[in-house]
Amino acid sequence: MASANNIAEIYGISIYNNTADWNNLIEQQQCPYLGRKCLKNRKSEAELTIGTCSVTYGKDKKDVIICPHRLLERRQIFTDCLHLLNSHEPGNELHIVAEVPIPGGNVDYFLVSTRDRKVKDFVAIELQTLDTTGTVWPFRQRFVNSKGILVKPEDLNSKKSFGMNWKMTAKTILVQMHHKIETFEHINKHLVLVVQNHLLDYMASEFSFAHISDNARIGDSMHFHAYQLNEASGKLRLNLVDRKSTDAEGISKCLGLESEARIELTEIIEKLEAKISDSTLMTI
Repeated sequence: MASANNIAEIYGISIYNNTADWNNLIEQQQCPYLGRKCLKNRKSEAELTIGTCSVTYGKDKKDVIICPHRLLERRQIFTDCLHLLNSHEPGNELHIVAEVPIPGGNVDYFLVSTRDRKVKDFVAIELQTLDTTGTVWPFRQRFVNSKGILVKPEDLNSKKSFGMNWKMTAKTILVQMHHKIETFEHINKHLVLVVQNHLLDYMASEFSFAHISDNARIGDSMHFHAYQLNEASGKLRLNLVDRKSTDAEGISKCLGLESEARIELTEIIEKLEAKISDSTLMTI
């Protein structure tokens, strides 16, 4: 029986888009969500990027996001965190600041409310998509070849496939959240984990999630925002479908781990203000 696995999107475009200029897309290798060349280079051919945002996987043909930058579509994930800015006021500027180090590792993004470039409030946002096993490259190359673009015969004829590393992906991100949530709870701020609905469903089935609130509470420090890919007008569109919340103790219950180091509010504010500029302004 033929595998149901395949790529679903490449460089932000559905493989079922019949009007796309595939020759130009493959040549330019641009990520529409970052506004620059795709960051996923082939190890053996550094000049080539993989460009695969999501794949079709399994017997039920789930559309599974495998690149975290795919979650940046329309910047909707940041809009969906606005309600967690407790001290944001009309007139304040909104900034999106990337890669801020705290104990436990970097935070992917901060949504920051500022007045005169001084931080008034912020929400920390982490992105996590599914890690794959094996390789999607032969699937990508077969699709490219179907559009009349020459590829290497060994790529075209490769029998290699790919799978989803559900368990390791879920456990790794929960451990990372445990390392970081103590910090944000200590300073009365929110940390949001943005995932696809398939990954959150897996977490809920494989880890102790009975105590996690299905009705997200603003008072909780740890929030889960789950998004689904829905087909609309020949495109795959990201939509928020589920929100859950808990606190530092709740994340500990999921994993049975001890608390980690904290960092003071003033130290985070200093790091954010050093990065805020015109280029970080949030635009809608």
